[in-house]
Amino acid sequence: MIPSSPSALLPDALNSLQDAQVLALAIVNTIPDPFLILDEKFHVLAASRAFYEVFQVDAAATQGRSLFALGDGQWNIPALRHLLETIIPDRVAMDGFEVAHDFPGLGSRTMLLNARKVVYEESPAITILLAFRDVTASRLIAADLAVLLAQTEQLLEQKQMLLEEMRHRVANSLQIIASILLLKARAVVSEETRNHLKDAHLRVMSVATVQHHLHLQDGVAEIDVAAYLAKLCAGLSSSMIGEDSPVSIEVHADPGVTESATAVSLGLIITELVINAIKYAFPDHKPDARIRVQYERDDDDWKLTVSDNGVGLAGAARIAGETGLGTTIVKALSKQLGATVEIGGQAVGLQTMVTKASFTSRYISQPLP
Repeated sequence: MIPSSPSALLPDALNSLQDAQVLALAIVNTIPDPFLILDEKFHVLAASRAFYEVFQVDAAATQGRSLFALGDGQWNIPALRHLLETIIPDRVAMDGFEVAHDFPGLGSRTMLLNARKVVYEESPAITILLAFRDVTASRLIAADLAVLLAQTEQLLEQKQMLLEEMRHRVANSLQIIASILLLKARAVVSEETRNHLKDAHLRVMSVATVQHHLHLQDGVAEIDVAAYLAKLCAGLSSSMIGEDSPVSIEVHADPGVTESATAVSLGLIITELVINAIKYAFPDHKPDARIRVQYERDDDDWKLTVSDNGVGLAGAARIAGETGLGTTIVKALSKQLGATVEIGGQAVGLQTMVTKASFTSRYISQPLP
């Protein structure tokens, strides 16, 4: 609510007009931003020291003159005229009215104007208070940020296009390599060479499988581990398990996300262990043949267990599998992740545990029944 008169705000010692004027002028000169006091005809009654300093004008050429005539008409700005002649008469106040203008001696400036109309109860006179705030620098910064944002978005779009192209080429290259290996395996006479080529084919296909399932994830930086492992194992089951020797693959994984690089290594470890189990754990037909993939996590620690209910370490072929190239690859990948590998076997079944840090399992580590 506006007081009935300005003197109502002043103590008795300042009730005289002269004292009130001195106080008002002191307040005006204390304001750090340019400030004007205008009459109803937009003539300058008083100006702050900041106004004279910023716009490089003197008091003699300012006071008593029309605002629009100051500085050879530098304030004769259509937007400012609209504010004072059209808006202010209908309103008591106006905040944040933006004016962009090329001022002589200053260059292009963007000003935010705040205006207040003071109506006196005992006088028909009207006073207009006009404050200026130079926001040129902040507007330039905002414009630069907008340009940088647009450039960043363009670079991200280009990066995504390159990433899609790279994924497509990697997938095609892996498929070509896998096909060549399979053709060579069929063409060679040596059984040993054929088996090596088939092993190489399976490992290329495992890399392709990991790459494919990572591509299906929505995010690139972080991967939903549970969903990723479920899709990966489903793909391994459909592509590497034949109808003549069915083996079911179970997946039990705690929820959470991990970095894509870690997900790649986990996927390759699982693929190697699953391939090894499919090849060596069930030399004879077993109706309830099962492989279980179990992933547990506790903050940054985690434990991966791949177990089966096959022949365990009893068969020479299985022993060869656990001490061959597959185990070497698993140990190398685990070392990169800062994890340890432990292989345990009994009369029935085998399990391989890959553990990061000091993780304590909530489950009893034992082979599948």
